[in-house]
Amino acid sequence: MSFQAYLDAIEDKTGRTPRELVDIARSRRFDDPSVKAGEILEWLKTDYELGRGHGMALVHVIKKGPQIDAKHVGSSGSHRDESDTLWLDGKASKPS
Repeated sequence: MSFQAYLDAIEDKTGRTPRELVDIARSRRFDDPSVKAGEILEWLKTDYELGRGHGMALVHVIKKGPQIDAKHVGSSGSHRDESDTLWLDGKASKPS
């Protein structure tokens, strides 16, 4: 599943765009370098019932932003994406 597909599925499951969740995470200071992924995963599990795979996609965006490694773009790997920048503003507003 691509990183973008994880984010789109998170939106379906939570009713929130990835950007909304990132903003909430930042307000809780989860973007601080000292915060470990496990703490963020626990928050996402408790508040949004997200599992580890979906949670780790959000952890990446919270900690590193929407850029992903170019090696995933156009590859045949499990995390292949069409772009090296993830769309965070919701599926309905995603450019085609």
